[in-house]
Amino acid sequence: MKRLVFTLVLAAVLWTLMFSPWTAPYVPFWWTMAASALTLSVLSTWFNPGWWRQVRWSVSDVLLGVGIAVALWGIFWLGDKVSSFLFDFARPQVDTIYGMKAGESPWVLSLLMLFLIGPAEEVFWRGYVQRTLSLRWGANAGFAVSTLLYALVHAGSCNFMLVMAALVAGVVWGALYRFFPRHFAAIILSHALWDVAVFIWFPI
Repeated sequence: MKRLVFTLVLAAVLWTLMFSPWTAPYVPFWWTMAASALTLSVLSTWFNPGWWRQVRWSVSDVLLGVGIAVALWGIFWLGDKVSSFLFDFARPQVDTIYGMKAGESPWVLSLLMLFLIGPAEEVFWRGYVQRTLSLRWGANAGFAVSTLLYALVHAGSCNFMLVMAALVAGVVWGALYRFFPRHFAAIILSHALWDVAVFIWFPI
């Protein structure tokens, strides 16, 4: 558990550094995110090897991954409309998140999210954190705690919409991993596709 706690504290520090309004202006966000995700995925593999045995690619997993990404995009599209109607602060906070890509190459960001950031986050949060907690405390507790932690590491942003977005996405991916761990490949693919779709291809 000491290793898990270490990686979680590291994730919280890195995410706060990247998202906090007091430190974010001084940090190259996307390259820091890429380096952070890579570091955490490497540590995950070192501390708890074996997650890759759950990654089994097939045509059905690819189709499932695409379907999950599309469904999640639809959930966020609907959530954006509802939250904008209910809360005056919702849209400005969402626009702040989209402002992170200003001045960056959409091609570079797409490649980073598709092949590094999205997959690496799944390796860490589901393949390591949720898997480790589930083995120690049971599948339901592992799902609940890892999902909550995934949302909380974004709290340093002081952006309610970002934290809620992380919570919703974490519930979806965490539940899928809880009940269908054999489809981890599809979950990884859905995270990567959703990232690039919601930020670059089809922004909400």
